[in-house]
Amino acid sequence: MLNVLGSVAQFEREMMLERQREGIAKAKALGKYKGRRPTAREKAPEIRQMVAQGVSKREVAEALSVSERSVYRVLCG
Repeated sequence: MLNVLGSVAQFEREMMLERQREGIAKAKALGKYKGRRPTAREKAPEIRQMVAQGVSKREVAEALSVSERSVYRVLCG
């Protein structure tokens, strides 16, 4: 009985994801879906400049409203 319910749930999840992908593809075709704006990448020059001036990575993250992980990602990548 549980196997049947699990299979139905899995099938429904797959159908939902398929509908979502179709909707995203349709929106992209219409130019309405652009995804999330890369905020940390836009601030990369400021991040590098502040770190070069000796500001700690935590302070840089707080000052620019990005996560510490984003600061490290900009510096290492």
